[in-house]
Amino acid sequence: MASMFFKVLCILPLLLVSAVGAPGGRVGGLGYKGKWELVSQNSGVSAMHAMLLPKINKVLMYDATIWRISKFPLPPQKMPCHMVDPVNKIQDCWCHSVLFDIENSQLQALKIETDTWCSSGGLTVDGNLVSTGGYRGGANTARYLSTCKNCDWKEYPTALAEPRWYATQVTLPDGGFVVVGGRDAFSYEYIPREGLSNKKAIFLPFLRDTSDNLPLGNNQFFRIENNLYPFVHLAPDGNLFIFANNRSMLFNPAANKVVREYPALSGGSRNYPSSGMSVLLPIKLYVDNPKVIPADVLVCGGAQWDAYYFAETRKQFLPALRDCGRLSLMKPNAVWKKEVMPSGRVMGDMTILPTGDVLMINGAKTGTSAWGYAEEPNFVPVLYKTKAKRGNRFHELAAGTIPRMYHSSSVLLPDGKVLIAGSNTNNGYLYDVKYPTELRVEKFSPPYLNPKLAKLRQEIVVDTSNKVINYGKRFRVNVRSKELGLNKSDLKVTMFAPAFTTHGISMNQRLLMLGTVEVINNVWPGTHSIIVAAPPSGQVAPPGYYLLYVVYKGVPGVAMWVQIK
Repeated sequence: MASMFFKVLCILPLLLVSAVGAPGGRVGGLGYKGKWELVSQNSGVSAMHAMLLPKINKVLMYDATIWRISKFPLPPQKMPCHMVDPVNKIQDCWCHSVLFDIENSQLQALKIETDTWCSSGGLTVDGNLVSTGGYRGGANTARYLSTCKNCDWKEYPTALAEPRWYATQVTLPDGGFVVVGGRDAFSYEYIPREGLSNKKAIFLPFLRDTSDNLPLGNNQFFRIENNLYPFVHLAPDGNLFIFANNRSMLFNPAANKVVREYPALSGGSRNYPSSGMSVLLPIKLYVDNPKVIPADVLVCGGAQWDAYYFAETRKQFLPALRDCGRLSLMKPNAVWKKEVMPSGRVMGDMTILPTGDVLMINGAKTGTSAWGYAEEPNFVPVLYKTKAKRGNRFHELAAGTIPRMYHSSSVLLPDGKVLIAGSNTNNGYLYDVKYPTELRVEKFSPPYLNPKLAKLRQEIVVDTSNKVINYGKRFRVNVRSKELGLNKSDLKVTMFAPAFTTHGISMNQRLLMLGTVEVINNVWPGTHSIIVAAPPSGQVAPPGYYLLYVVYKGVPGVAMWVQIK
């Protein structure tokens, strides 16, 4: 008995270390479920669209210009009002686009004139934003915003061949863009060079065939759609995975060819207005990669296919879907594998964390997207443990207090926190209603930011690390550490492509788990070098800016920006 007691005492410290630091241990170590903090009372504009911009480390937020008002007036000395209705002499004197400083919450005014309502976007190789589509006069527009101190929007209202309202923009292996779908746009087109205009789009029957209509009799139909803002992910073979409604395919846009079709995902509809969530799960890379690189897609939540009809015509809000489907894209005869979330979620956001796990946040438990078409805000975030066994992947975290439903957004920050903003279920900026227009900004700290784990955070020495990397080459990341030495098996180096987030869809979000070549301890006192293999090609990692994180025993440090080309 004494011998057994001694053995327990010996292994207890090891068990505690495992629970605190190991990626597969308890959520965040010691049962920590995260923390919310309010960082701003007024974002100026409601964050219908949001994206972290490289180099300047500010979050771009913008909404729709149709409302002609916000909580942030244009600075009259720098940005005069512009005329929106010459007949009735109506001017717009309000910002609809701002830069939000993630360190001090200060706002910088930007001036945008074409309507960005329900638009799309992505980053160029140089880290500048390209935005497409929107409403009415903005629907055929391409917009450009450079990340320089005093830069502002440049707008080209005739750039696109077809109107792109609720369309999805995706970055291609060469750094160019294609925009897919949109209301009454059963097509796709490449975004032209700045200042040019497309003459014709490319018809995509898949988008027409995935649109839902409810028969009402006498040849009348109620339009539901359920295929707007399609989920589009760049697969590691260079083709596009496109998911609309409940169907999906692998598609070669250059050849205008369907490479393969996947089985339907049963249970309901997943795209706007049923508005589920989707991510391309982290892509694991090695020093020597195989010819076929595996990749999984996760699709969660949404609504019954006719939920929009019941919300609009009867004010009846059906329960949101609780199921998830996970699909291995590159496997022959791939099939969806189902899982069940702790609660239903529609209009939620999925954010890939530096560890490779996924945060599900925001949204509602009933109804669909659209003004006032949902109830029961879902306050409880869920952590999806990507590498855990099926049945043990979902962990509920600390609940928030602010309803974040229609037109809310989430943004992963360099320090590993997630910025949460937006929510406006109203046609305009309204504050005396059940769910007011939301201008407060929060940050959520996931479990890995448990203060008791702070000593595990490695500090990247940016000045002596490689910030520009090349495909297939090796590069160096130096870290200051409180550890005497780092074991290669305890380390992960990950690259995150910032997402353009709107309406529960995170365009171009991507996390790569890089192959570690070696660790050289104590190259300087308290400083260690990690030699890492860069991604092999633009098919796996489109050229541009990424946040690079060093994750030690499941705990990420503050990221640095790297550019791959």
